[in-house]
Amino acid sequence: MLDERALIFPDDDARSTGEAVVFTGKDGKKAVRCAISREALEDHFKGGGKDLLKIFRANRERIEHEARRKYVGGRLERDGSVLVKSEDL
Repeated sequence: MLDERALIFPDDDARSTGEAVVFTGKDGKKAVRCAISREALEDHFKGGGKDLLKIFRANRERIEHEARRKYVGGRLERDGSVLVKSEDL
């Protein structure tokens, strides 16, 4: 049987914590906390010293794709969230 999980990103609720950009995905009615680390933004999107939210928004499609891939693959953090790290990209 195929895994029925799917993750969409209907809202632009991204916010920077200084160490990551946090955003929300939805699996049906379930909200899924997602984030991409500062390191991943700096390593893969030329983020050194730049505004993390600006970098996230400019590369949102690729970042959301990776978060979706990790979620559907069951590669979650202990709390059920998705964290995109540098080695994921």
